[in-house]
Amino acid sequence: MKYLIYTFALLVSFNSFGQRADEYFDQAKKKTKEGDFNGAIVDYTKAITLDPNNAFAYNNRGLIKNNLIDFSGAITDHTKAIEINPNFDYAYLSRGDSKNSLEDFKGA
Repeated sequence: MKYLIYTFALLVSFNSFGQRADEYFDQAKKKTKEGDFNGAIVDYTKAITLDPNNAFAYNNRGLIKNNLIDFSGAITDHTKAIEINPNFDYAYLSRGDSKNSLEDFKGA
């Protein structure tokens, strides 16, 4: 019984330290508003790792990459957002903006 209680306590303590994808997503949005773009990219990446089907996290990370002049990285993220959700209109618009910045006018 003592072993069972110890194991349960250990599992609860490990679980309380882990953040959920939505928490990283919210932190990333806050960091973006504060101008900490590199920190926001790190948090969006963590959110994506925990929830790889979050099209919004990919798109938002792509928007930051676009602002940081990483147009190819932005296009990759927007494309992934579109793959996850083909009806995500804003991801198409964002990808077009990044392609336009690379002077890929036909692709845009």
